[in-house]
Amino acid sequence: QVQLVESGGGLVQAGGSLRLSCAASGRTFSGYGMGWFRQAPGKPREFVAGISGSGGYTYYGDFVKGRFTISRDNAKNTLYLQMNTLKPEDTAIYYCARGSSIGVFTAESGYINWGQGTQVTVSS
Repeated sequence: QVQLVESGGGLVQAGGSLRLSCAASGRTFSGYGMGWFRQAPGKPREFVAGISGSGGYTYYGDFVKGRFTISRDNAKNTLYLQMNTLKPEDTAIYYCARGSSIGVFTAESGYINWGQGTQVTVSS
């Protein structure tokens, strides 16, 4: 069973930056696309960013607008999300997820393993 553990969340002022990490167990990390989702209170979970198994393809939610960067280090079995120019509306629990195959997925249905999430709070 794959385990995903997020870290790096916290409290930051608007305009600030955070870097989230997701450590994955297992030997076949590079064989799967990975993604980040987020869920704010009272709202459905939404897609933030996705990356293919090799890291060569990425895709972002429309609201990102160049502020976030997803990346991965397959040698370290770790997924990252660099978030810059944070806004109060970015406040949410952020989840990493492993895809069902090597491609990039934007829908929740494309992901088969989920982490517990890390809280990101952006103050105004």
